[in-house]
Amino acid sequence: MQKITPFLWFDDKAEEAMNFYLSIFRNSKVVSVTRYGEAGPGPKGTVMTATFQLDGLELTALNGGPHFKFTEAISLSVNCETQEEVDELWEKLSESGEEGRCGWLKDKYGLSWQVNPTVLGEMLQDKDPERAKRVMEAMLQMNKIDIKTLKQAYEGQ
Repeated sequence: MQKITPFLWFDDKAEEAMNFYLSIFRNSKVVSVTRYGEAGPGPKGTVMTATFQLDGLELTALNGGPHFKFTEAISLSVNCETQEEVDELWEKLSESGEEGRCGWLKDKYGLSWQVNPTVLGEMLQDKDPERAKRVMEAMLQMNKIDIKTLKQAYEGQ
């Protein structure tokens, strides 16, 4: 069992959001679903909480009502090995959502994500500060991260 679990508060779309995320990430599954009963406060039979795994990370979603909204102050960061993976996740997660800068986006439920190639972190941590600076400057111009452009900046092209 995971010791710390991200807990996502939705107005009334927890089950829909969970199924959306499960459709995007391979190696994902529903762990458990608890539904509201006679006592409420949600409508009887609707999801109260849903626990699920996305590629091994366990999360819990709650239908808690309209009291709280997601902000960019917290996001889920996805490490991608290839441009194809970046492109696929970016397209699916940003559909009906909002694209941001530097690999950030909001999905259609308002949850913030970072879709980043692992090579980005490696290049930003390069011992040559000029290389890292060029990569940072290139990244700051992007919405979806483009590995080829990052590599060109890294090489000084």
